[in-house]
Amino acid sequence: EIIFSSLDKPKLLSRLTALLSEVGLNIQEAHVYSTTDGFCLDVFVVDGWKTEETEALIATIEDTLMRKNGAPPNSANASSSEKILELREQLVDCEIDWNILAVAEKITSGSSADLYRGTHSGLDVCIKILRSAHHNSPSEVEFLQQALMLRRVKHENILTFYGACTKHRKYCAIVTEYMPGGDLYEFVHKQNDVLDLLLILRIAMSISKGMECLHQHNIIHRDLKTANILMGDNHVVKIADFGVARVGSQEGQMTAETGTYRWMAPEE
Repeated sequence: EIIFSSLDKPKLLSRLTALLSEVGLNIQEAHVYSTTDGFCLDVFVVDGWKTEETEALIATIEDTLMRKNGAPPNSANASSSEKILELREQLVDCEIDWNILAVAEKITSGSSADLYRGTHSGLDVCIKILRSAHHNSPSEVEFLQQALMLRRVKHENILTFYGACTKHRKYCAIVTEYMPGGDLYEFVHKQNDVLDLLLILRIAMSISKGMECLHQHNIIHRDLKTANILMGDNHVVKIADFGVARVGSQEGQMTAETGTYRWMAPEE
């Protein structure tokens, strides 16, 4: 799947279709979602790319856009830099010195960041590090917004936020508690999809309590799925990954960024 998030413009679907065809992709399905505040989400199911690796595909699409438009596809870097400075100031009271962190083995990788196990002040922690290729970009804005979201909420069923590294010349990182049980997706599949009813109810209640806390803070997660539910000792579960969470507006309108759209309620 390839998803484009942008301002809604005339003939946008036909332009994106032509772009993907020029890259050499075969479009199997196309879906368009528009918001009331002028944004558009174009979702394409395609085949024809030679590997599962996506970085080269993204680069090819960007190069094609540059040739067609005569300018880089993302002209928002200047405004991103201003927003990044603003977000860093909001996080100054929870700044962690990178030099006192001990980074250990990598746990997993996402689209723009890598997650490591580590220690901080004697605590086992997770250290989410934004890759250097995404510094001073909208990805860093989203990364710092995630830190702000985590800082706002404290609840037994929401991942505990310890702080962030935002001022180091090389690293930008979010530091949270370490959850030894992995994510709920892995846990369920290791049990061959068979769980005790009482455990199912306990997990469901815990997730509901965590989501209730978020909604009390007017935060909409928008990417709630088993891969973003982490497990600790004694089957304690906590909601994580606030990368696409947003503060809801009074009018009910949301920004164009999105998460895993198959798991979202339509109004999100």
